[in-house]
Amino acid sequence: MPNNRGSKRAFGSIRKLPSGRFQARYLGPDGRQYAAKRSNGDPLTFDTKGDAEGWLSLRHSEVLRGEWLPAPKPTVTFAAYAGSWLAARELAPRTRELYRRLLTNHIEPRFGTVALGAITKSDVRAWHAGLTCGRTAKSHAYQLLRTICGTAVVDDLIPSNPCQIRGAGSTKRARKVTVATATEVATLAAAMPSRFRLMVLLAAYAGPRFGEMAELRRGDIDATNGVLRIRRGVVRVTGARLVKGPKSDAGVRDVVIPPHVMPAVRAHLSEHTQPGRDGLLFPAASGVQLNESTFRRHWYAARTKASRPDLRFHDLRHTANMAAAAAGADLPTLMARMGHSSTGAALVYLHTAAEQDRAVAERMSELATGTANVVPIKSKRRRKSG
Repeated sequence: MPNNRGSKRAFGSIRKLPSGRFQARYLGPDGRQYAAKRSNGDPLTFDTKGDAEGWLSLRHSEVLRGEWLPAPKPTVTFAAYAGSWLAARELAPRTRELYRRLLTNHIEPRFGTVALGAITKSDVRAWHAGLTCGRTAKSHAYQLLRTICGTAVVDDLIPSNPCQIRGAGSTKRARKVTVATATEVATLAAAMPSRFRLMVLLAAYAGPRFGEMAELRRGDIDATNGVLRIRRGVVRVTGARLVKGPKSDAGVRDVVIPPHVMPAVRAHLSEHTQPGRDGLLFPAASGVQLNESTFRRHWYAARTKASRPDLRFHDLRHTANMAAAAAGADLPTLMARMGHSSTGAALVYLHTAAEQDRAVAERMSELATGTANVVPIKSKRRRKSG
């Protein structure tokens, strides 16, 4: 039987292949393994062990004389590498769609045909300065380019990451959210078609996201105990509906619905929900999950009636979280209602509630010390029964 084990040598190793030919390889000064290859890059094997030893001796002498050069790295375009990078990652469908869109619309038009190793820092700065998309898309495009190039560094395809623009990958909230008041929420709900009114109330007092509400089923509502069970959400990916679980385990949650919303819940279950436990709570006219674009048309009209043209529907989630914090929810409770696994977002609401509580306390002191302008409340006299 042929001996397939590599022979021990001071420099390199030789292996006899099942075909009877010999393969030679060695560890280069750069720490990489090199096997004998032809000039076109195809593997090179030898008729005899002596021929393989001769090839290794030539390579060893090149190393000793300082004439050894590493094999040139294969030239790969950014588009080719980005494609393989994207294919190798486990991503949520909408994230994959976002990355593909960023590559197609913003990154590959400039770098797609460029060799990965030829992209320079100045190229990236010029590209970033010339992007005409919105602030968020610009930041996301830069983040994606930086991440892909970072992986290329790890893969030893480029020596360093050319994405070195300080702060280019950070996103700041472009608008300040002013939460809706209870009166505004009531006005918004009343202005919506009856089949959508509960969506407004649940968003403002229980805080589910639109995609979570669009996938709610009759069985997800415990009308006896007033509990909303959030287990799934629906998203649109390349025009198709995709039902999936929440982003994290914390997204699977039970949210207690405030009692004053429960009459609307029961009325909606009776009048607008599809029959059976799996019946959609907020079905579209066609019977499938509601599209956000359909809902948005009515929402725009309602927020105009409420004199809140600035209010996005997602802002009602902030309203719900702020109300829960103001009502005394502690950090774990607030995180559970929000469906968040990290404390960062919940602490924002708790901090804001604490500031409001301080303002209330200061106002109480002003009233107690007589330094505030107090408008007396006129009490109604009881009529004496005749």
